[in-house]
Amino acid sequence: MPHRFAGAALAMALAGGLSLTGCGTPGAPQPPSLNLPERVTALTAVRTGNQVSLTWTMPKKNTDKLLLKGNVPVRVCRQEEAGSCAAAGDLALAPGVEGAFHETLPPALTSGPPRALTYFVEMQNRNGRSAGLSNAAVVLAGEAPAAVTGLAAQVRKDGIVLRWTPDSGKEAIRLHRTLLSPEAEAKTKARQGLLAPQPEAVERNLLVEVGTPGSRALDKDIRFGETYEYRAQRVVHRIVDGQMMELAGPLSAPVRVEALDVFPPAVPTGLAAVANAGPEPSIDLSWQPGTEADLAGYVVYRREAEGGWRRISSAQPLVPPAFHDGQVQSGHTYQYAVSAIDQGGHESARSAEAEETVPGP
Repeated sequence: MPHRFAGAALAMALAGGLSLTGCGTPGAPQPPSLNLPERVTALTAVRTGNQVSLTWTMPKKNTDKLLLKGNVPVRVCRQEEAGSCAAAGDLALAPGVEGAFHETLPPALTSGPPRALTYFVEMQNRNGRSAGLSNAAVVLAGEAPAAVTGLAAQVRKDGIVLRWTPDSGKEAIRLHRTLLSPEAEAKTKARQGLLAPQPEAVERNLLVEVGTPGSRALDKDIRFGETYEYRAQRVVHRIVDGQMMELAGPLSAPVRVEALDVFPPAVPTGLAAVANAGPEPSIDLSWQPGTEADLAGYVVYRREAEGGWRRISSAQPLVPPAFHDGQVQSGHTYQYAVSAIDQGGHESARSAEAEETVPGP
């Protein structure tokens, strides 16, 4: 029995020793983190004239999925056709911010035929190492179209007319429109509640295709009371490596226009007069209703023989397209005309006349 107890004690001691030895021995060594920022995968590039602008979102984490700390070095390079990626610039940005880079192309890249020019950005750690180049963002190198000159804007009832100095007509024209009064529009919508129209986009582009007659365009999609700014640029499209690409010239000087509604409604049409005989003679008038959104109503005028026109409707505009004139005399002939008036108080010209004679007793 003593020998069995001694053997058991020895086995327990050995087991305990092995257990302690296992806890104190480190596992396989892990490589230290290189703190490599994740690759950018949504780089975009735009060329305007001789300027190229890149945009992307900075990574928040490294390749070990740990949050980055401090500014991240960024290297920008560009590659022409099959050449090497030449350095274009370096900067340092905080993790997670919207990155941007702008450069003026050197003369060698702003002359000659259109050709692909590819940009990359590379996030680096403090030792200059990276997880690889970003996605490719391609623009066209080569000579850009000339600038648009003489841009002017004029407000009309049907929209804003834009004109520029005539050109060869071989290039499309892109008009960039910026709404300068979105705050005023938002306040108007808040007052109108659920019935208010949807707000306009702050930025909007209009393309005048190649071959469009005349150096002009009409922007019909405007709202009176708003202020807009327009800039124009010439645009050509080329197929490079099987893909349709755009080469845009520089933006023109801006032109600002306040779309004030100083235009009266359309002249009413279809005026008809019908006399009613009897002890209380009268003449009933009717006409075609107007369709303007800001139409406030109508004004009725009357004259007799060669006399002057006199307003016979009330001081407030008539809402329905009809009027009952009970201030007439049997055997007399009257001429009538109607005008339309909008909510801003702008009155149209008078309609074509309608003449009617009240029957005698």
